[in-house]
Amino acid sequence: MKALWFHLMPYPGLDDRFDREAKSVWVDLDRSFFDSDVVTRSYHEYLDQLEHAAASGFDGICVNEHHQSAYGTMPSPNLMAAALARSTDEAAIVVMGNSIALYNPPTRVAEELAMLDHLSKGRLVAGFPVGTAMDTCYCYGIQPGQLRERFAEAHELITRAWSEPRPFAFNGRYNKLRYVNVSPRPLQDPRPPVWIPGGGSSVETWDLAVQNDYVYAYLSYYGYEQGKSTMDGFWDYATSHGLDDNPYRAAFLQFITVAETDEEARRLYKEPVEYFYQKCLKIPPGYSGAPGYQSEATYRSKLSSQVRKAARSVGNEAPTFDDIVDRGWVISGSPDTVRQRLEESITDLRFGHLLCLMHIGNMSDELTKMNTKLFAEEVLPKMRNRWPDYEDKWWPQACM
Repeated sequence: MKALWFHLMPYPGLDDRFDREAKSVWVDLDRSFFDSDVVTRSYHEYLDQLEHAAASGFDGICVNEHHQSAYGTMPSPNLMAAALARSTDEAAIVVMGNSIALYNPPTRVAEELAMLDHLSKGRLVAGFPVGTAMDTCYCYGIQPGQLRERFAEAHELITRAWSEPRPFAFNGRYNKLRYVNVSPRPLQDPRPPVWIPGGGSSVETWDLAVQNDYVYAYLSYYGYEQGKSTMDGFWDYATSHGLDDNPYRAAFLQFITVAETDEEARRLYKEPVEYFYQKCLKIPPGYSGAPGYQSEATYRSKLSSQVRKAARSVGNEAPTFDDIVDRGWVISGSPDTVRQRLEESITDLRFGHLLCLMHIGNMSDELTKMNTKLFAEEVLPKMRNRWPDYEDKWWPQACM
């Protein structure tokens, strides 16, 4: 089993005024809520934490893309990945990922990811998310009904740009290029492994992963108990289309906090966990699902979007730390407690890539590194051999 350390890079300085006055953590949050000194300090601490995770023995470190948001202050994951490619040696660099429908032309993504593959000496994993409605439709102005068409066209253009041996013309609906001749090409041949991140809200995400033999990465706010129906749906979809049940076809994101005892975990992590669920997910329903963002097939499937669920909770009674842990949204406690609950989730959901979100909300740098160290030393070694009979075909060869 692979363990990856995932960072959202949230803004850690939201205060009581945010609770009283802000409508949303995303899209239109007033700049007065941000302190430039806090942003600067946070970026350096966040890069330190990712480097610390790589040095602690995590198989990969993950960055991702969000816009106009205190939920995640990383509009360019490629910038962070470039820094990490130079400061780490063995961990996979997982860009989870570039919202490829937003780039004009998408060959920019093909070029930058190829550069990252060379900078990391072949350690890149390329993630292609469709992107949230907030990022794509409201922040970048993409028409919701066109989003998935733009994504599909961008995906075709990028993968062809990496694989075609000669320059070619591309005549799409949204991209018309007389010469496509991306240079450099990726170091990995024919391309880096591709993962498709999703928030559990689209049949099309499953289909893209299945049809192209990519990894499906479910990025869940609400833990393995509520993620089971989505993961079961993915595995039913994959096997019904003739794919095997190799658990490395799937990745799952889990919030994790570790301390010496369950009681100590509650004392240490109560504030940052409640900060995330009470502040970082403050999203009004009007932003969470632009009309046309989801297809009819997805609506009929009754898949539950993580963002929509967060939006529906705005104005309701805020969940407490005990509520959050009891519901399995965050796995928290002693090393034995965390390991037991993780093993249950890995078995029930059947995934080979565990995405560990170990910096939560406004968690301090010191506490984040302690959390990471305890997990790496006390939990991870006992979980390594979970899937011994399967090959991970979706991992950079340089990191094997």
